[in-house]
Formats: sequence, C-alpha cells, structure tokens
Amino acid sequence: MSDALAGADGLLRCPWALSTEDYVAYHDEEWGRPVRGDDALYERLCLEAFQSGLSWITILRRRPGFRAAFADFEIAKVATFTEADEERLLADPGIIRNGAKIRATVANARVLAAWAPGELDEFVWSFAPDHTSRPAPEKLSDVPAVTDESTALSKALKKRGIRFVGPTTAYALMQACGLVNDHLADCAVRDAG
Repeated sequence: MSDALAGADGLLRCPWALSTEDYVAYHDEEWGRPVRGDDALYERLCLEAFQSGLSWITILRRRPGFRAAFADFEIAKVATFTEADEERLLADPGIIRNGAKIRATVANARVLAAWAPGELDEFVWSFAPDHTSRPAPEKLSDVPAVTDESTALSKALKKRGIRFVGPTTAYALMQACGLVNDHLADCAVRDAG
C-alpha cells in the first residue's frame, strides 16, 4: 500500500507536499524535474546547503530573497563578491544569515567560475543513476537520505574544492534536480517530468 495521499484536488501526491500550498506547487512543478545549466545547478546546490538543519519550506519561502541577495545565483557575479558583500549578506533578513554557509556560497562560486561552461552540469549529471535500476518508491521509508551515488558526488565535489555538500545534501540535490525520481509510485506527478 502506497503512502501517497489525496490533496484537496483529489490527486494523489507524496505526503510531504500536502502541508502547505507552497509545497504543493513546488512538488507539482519543480521537485524531481530535470534541472540543467551551471547557474541553475549552482543555485540548487547553494539552497540545499542553506537548508541543512532547517525545513525546506524555510528556504523555499525565502528563495526570492536568496536570488536577490546572490545575483540570481550567476556564478560569474557571485565569484566577484567581496568581504563587504559577505558582511552585507550577514545583515540581510531575506536570507538565512549563516556566516559559514554564506562564505561557502561565495567560495564555491569562485571555484566554479574557473570551470569550463557546462562543466558543472555535465559533472553533476554524470552521477545520475540508471533510472531502470531503481524501483519507484511505494512508501516514504523506501526513499533513502543517502545513496552510493550521492556519496560519490559529495566526495567528487569536495575533491574539486566545493564546500558544504555532504552526502545527504548531495542526495537532496539529486532529488530536487531530477537526477533521481523519488516521487512515490502512485504520485500524480511522478511521470510528469
């Protein structure tokens, strides 16, 4: 028996998506859909790092503030941020004001700015598992927090100088960006992406 639950519209969804309208929209329109492009993946990587230790809804509701604060997560622009920019960010109520995460976001942009165009996209997607090797999860307990692939991605990113990307954060990135499809088997949007 699946853990999928019916929403107000009668459609079955992953149960985590039903607690707020923000989650329903994110679940239905974004989560698990393929994300491509260096800046787009950098944004997701940064937001997943900021989420560490917090609820995703906190990050989701502040995403416009994060985008404004971090130049729409354009790697080339964030890579030029100075210590003064970091101090400005520490005072910005529109984001999570965690100094270590802010510094990591800027440092990661500097690392990625030296990569070739498309290299982050190609690198991250090279860790996507074969979708045919993974059965669709029936229950939330079937969805892992860490996998061999996320552990490998985390280690590979760290080896290349990327900070704040442990195996759990790497797996959340893989889920959010469609490298894996962890929508439950009966979820109405599982095959929409």
